[in-house]
Amino acid sequence: MDTPDEVTHSSDLWDGNWDEVRDAWDLDPSRAHLNHGSFGAVPRLVRAAETHWRGLADANPMHYYRTLLPPAIVSARAAAADFLGTVQDALALVSNTTAGVSTVLAALALREGEEVLLTDHAYGAVALAVARFAGAAGAQVKAVKVPLTATDEEVVRAVADGITSRTRLVLIDQITSPTARLFPVRRVAEEARARGVTVFVDGAHVPGMLPVDVEALGADFWVGNFHKWAFAGRSVAGLWVAPSWRPQIQPLVVSWNEEQRFPAAFDQQGTRDGAVWLALPDALRFFESLEPERLRQYNNGLAAYGQSVVASALGTSLDGVGGDPRLSMRLVALPRGVADTGEAATALYERISRDLHVEVAVTSWAGRGWLRLSAQAYNAPAEYERFAHGIAGLLR
Repeated sequence: MDTPDEVTHSSDLWDGNWDEVRDAWDLDPSRAHLNHGSFGAVPRLVRAAETHWRGLADANPMHYYRTLLPPAIVSARAAAADFLGTVQDALALVSNTTAGVSTVLAALALREGEEVLLTDHAYGAVALAVARFAGAAGAQVKAVKVPLTATDEEVVRAVADGITSRTRLVLIDQITSPTARLFPVRRVAEEARARGVTVFVDGAHVPGMLPVDVEALGADFWVGNFHKWAFAGRSVAGLWVAPSWRPQIQPLVVSWNEEQRFPAAFDQQGTRDGAVWLALPDALRFFESLEPERLRQYNNGLAAYGQSVVASALGTSLDGVGGDPRLSMRLVALPRGVADTGEAATALYERISRDLHVEVAVTSWAGRGWLRLSAQAYNAPAEYERFAHGIAGLLR
């Protein structure tokens, strides 16, 4: 864990060269957009690429679906695979991480008495999917508790200790959504697979935020969104599958590519709008144009700065909260009794959005309210300073 004072002055990270980059988005300038982690933000040039593909579809639907679309999707899938450090035949494009999770759970065919193991940091929609598929099969769901500031060793031990002879699947986050933690998924995979347990890594926040080599993780499945930190349009994600599982993985919707199996069976689903998938190579080129290491350094430093100034304004400690210097999201604890339920968190978010003109994630986790701050190239230190002043006044 890094220390709370790792970034204390905005001058430590602002070099004055980001104004032109921020102009690449059409975000509402009257608001501070401090929640890139939830839905991303699509750059103007990527939306233009999507419009181009939709224009071709509307100009000649027959030619588009019969001739243009099939090879274009293969090219997009190849670009995604290369970005993730894998081969084209190992990766299917899906609409989002939760769609990938449901796809794998359907293929696993859980049985009565088996267990699916999660941590208490799991994303809510993923936990709901596990509950549905496990419940239908008579399987059990076990959520192991992992302290917010657990070391890598403690994370691995908590998961390993939770595995029993009935555990069929471990589903582990690479970057946790509610708590902005980076979990040691490679080590978790080693422990689980040594016990004969299947491993699924939820990498929803990983593409773009971290360099990725999915082949090196040792998992059976991995899924991650491109619409969060890799600048793609919403509803494009990659589902990676280990070789031994590929014959069993099928789309949830049966369509014309069914006989081609994984991953080609996922490429075309009737008249689905594929423009966001076809514009993925444009998004990845835009990402590369921002010099990824410099971009990550800026975002990570800005997230740490935002965490520091907001926590200071609220008078809440960073002890026991932490933050990883490799991540572009940080938590800030709200005062005790503020937003400590889901309903209260939603109400506070609505007040912040309405009264402060700030978009930020407000969550309730482990019985306490939290702010989750994101940082992206279009953000600046002054936005976090303004929010810090505003939220302190709002809660007074």
